[in-house]
Amino acid sequence: MAKVLLVNPNKWGRGITSIWIASHSAKLKKAGHSVDLFDCTFFKSWTVDETSYNTKNLQYKETDYSSYISYSEEDIVKSLQIKIDSFEPDIIFWSAISSHIHGEGEYVNIQYGYELISKMKTNAMLITGGLQATSNPSYVSNLMEKIDIIISGESEKVLSELASSMNSKKLYTTKGISFKTQKGEFIQNEPQEIINNLDDLGFYDYSLFEDKVFYRPYNGKVLRAVDYEMSRGCIYACEYCVETVIQKYYGFSDVSKRGSILRANEYLRNKSAEKIFSEIKYLHEELNIELFRCQDTNFLTIDRKVLSELGNLIQSSNLKIKLYIETRPEGINEKSIELLKKLKVDGIGMGVELSGDEFREDKLGRFASTNKIVKAFELLKKANIKRTSYNIIGLPEQNEDSILSTIEFNRLLDPDNATVAFYSPYIGTAQQIKSKEMGYFDDYEFEVDGQLRTLSKDSMLDPKTLEFYKEKFNYFIKYGLENINQEKKNYGLPRNISKNYIPSVNT
Repeated sequence: MAKVLLVNPNKWGRGITSIWIASHSAKLKKAGHSVDLFDCTFFKSWTVDETSYNTKNLQYKETDYSSYISYSEEDIVKSLQIKIDSFEPDIIFWSAISSHIHGEGEYVNIQYGYELISKMKTNAMLITGGLQATSNPSYVSNLMEKIDIIISGESEKVLSELASSMNSKKLYTTKGISFKTQKGEFIQNEPQEIINNLDDLGFYDYSLFEDKVFYRPYNGKVLRAVDYEMSRGCIYACEYCVETVIQKYYGFSDVSKRGSILRANEYLRNKSAEKIFSEIKYLHEELNIELFRCQDTNFLTIDRKVLSELGNLIQSSNLKIKLYIETRPEGINEKSIELLKKLKVDGIGMGVELSGDEFREDKLGRFASTNKIVKAFELLKKANIKRTSYNIIGLPEQNEDSILSTIEFNRLLDPDNATVAFYSPYIGTAQQIKSKEMGYFDDYEFEVDGQLRTLSKDSMLDPKTLEFYKEKFNYFIKYGLENINQEKKNYGLPRNISKNYIPSVNT
């Protein structure tokens, strides 16, 4: 059996229990392989303090999170080399797809991991996957020449198969992989089948993470938490979302006039209620997990029978847990709120993106009306479920008035929390292709991270202006736009907003 070293290249400086690590470790161990983890999160020379950054700009509430963690002063390159020398892995693997999709840095794992692992002295086979590997494996192969095998699509079963075939001629016939021959010829095998039964992956393995990874700032408190998935897939095909890359890989390219993929029931999959409850119960009882940060792309499109059965199991138990989920506003109604209460959902994140139905529909392929968004936020407030609005700035063709209108829209919604992300040009998405053609971004951007930086070259909204609105977005939601010109002056930007300007909430 093979020895597999997983490397977590997380640069956010806070605990993230990357789902791909838990799922791949589960599948590998189930097949009899040995697995270990090198986690980059808390190396001081490597990481960025995302929590402090987003607390300062009011996106997060203040906590004493820093007292729960510590950072290593050790050299990360030397530390990883020591780990490799002692574990002697047959395979090193550092990037994959899960329900995080692009969130929490999953999109850039392949780049950051390669940056570090390419410096190592090792005889291990370097294998990786993830979103970029799914979108354009040949480009990735040319860019990161030391990679031995690239896995496109879901990689749990493929990696396990590769680990079991290390000394076999079948290794390079595995479906879903790409590689270069000794002569430099790029070979891409046919896609593997989508994983239809998520229960087959086994009991997700969170034992690899060190204890401090489980602490998470949440609404002014620090809780023990895990990132968790009940399902995979999204029925929608928003043009800026990297989910569309996975959809296309598995042949779900046909989209309705209202932005949903055809044959969606074949793409959207979930675990059984019994499996979900067993995992939640185990994690709560054995690791004292209180908060389950569900990364499912659209929670309320999970099979309603499964959610109802899970709700009954949770309700009849004495588990002191809470769920944070993400969903779309059109799924929020009196009936679904009753279900969410049974599931002990404490908070919900919903994509507002920006103000303006026309922009969302015509330019983003996202069909969620302003009226439905407003209604959803009202219903959730009435039900005492915390509401987080997700917003984007720096989209191609988005001007400053759009950002101001989005701020006013958030003031109308009055969310409990609001997050704002820089638009990220995820390779292979319709918006990435469009933004490249318009000169907003380069063909390939290296350090894409919607929470930490903008890479925009757009003359409509320069990077400094976008950074200003990232920093002040929540401030303006809370206090209004009356002193915006003074704030812009303090930031070194021109005072160009008319005193009589009143942004409208576009519909």
